[in-house]
Amino acid sequence: MGRIGREKIWQAVSCLVCMAVLESQLDTIGASEFRGGSLTGPLFTMAALGSLLFLVASLLTFILRRIAATITLAATLLCFPLYLYSLMPGPYRWVFRGSYSVPLQRPFEWSVWGVAGVVSLLLAAGLSFRGYSSFAAKNIPRPEEPGPS
Repeated sequence: MGRIGREKIWQAVSCLVCMAVLESQLDTIGASEFRGGSLTGPLFTMAALGSLLFLVASLLTFILRRIAATITLAATLLCFPLYLYSLMPGPYRWVFRGSYSVPLQRPFEWSVWGVAGVVSLLLAAGLSFRGYSSFAAKNIPRPEEPGPS
């Protein structure tokens, strides 16, 4: 298997890992009232859409890699706010004022799933950017060597 084949597989696997980590979070969160909040509801909806986009991107990676990379980056941007909210509820409440039903206990929370989600999103974004650079490097014409005079 060539280098491009391995890179496509890594990109598809990273999308599936992001989707798996996100789905485990969404199943836990979706059963609570988190889903219906004025701030948390849109975060949940954006993450659910991002999960579907990760699935589409993992399937498209083998056919249209650059489009899959773009979809992966869009899904990453849709999912980051949910993870950041789970890791940093204090700064979110400072930026997005409102009435919250649960009092703030700590401004920063340690969550293994939140950190795993952020790491998986960064990995997927990095592999997507690498997909762009490998495409660009493959299509750049090489300068011709000057012949002997």
